[in-house]
Amino acid sequence: MNQTTASAGNWQERIRPARLEGRYEFADYSSLRDFLDRAAEISEREGLYPDMGFGRDYVNITIHASEGDTMLNEQQRRFAEELDTLFSAKFSAKFSKKFSAKQQD
Repeated sequence: MNQTTASAGNWQERIRPARLEGRYEFADYSSLRDFLDRAAEISEREGLYPDMGFGRDYVNITIHASEGDTMLNEQQRRFAEELDTLFSAKFSAKFSKKFSAKQQD
């Protein structure tokens, strides 16, 4: 069974396995694609590649702790903050952001 700690910013932090989970919602697919392209640039620069699953107007993002680690590191937390900054700067005026609090078994 997965455990949840208090949220880190607007992300939900999970203990087992250690990860951050977030969700962004968009008005349309074009805006989503723009966000994904910009997020990919951040991933390349930082060398972090989160799991991303998306539909027409949303993306779910999971940032896992490094293999063998039981906790997230500062780089992973900063990465989540950078995604929030990207969303806030480019999309929040027009679109909403929601985060998943769903626990998975």
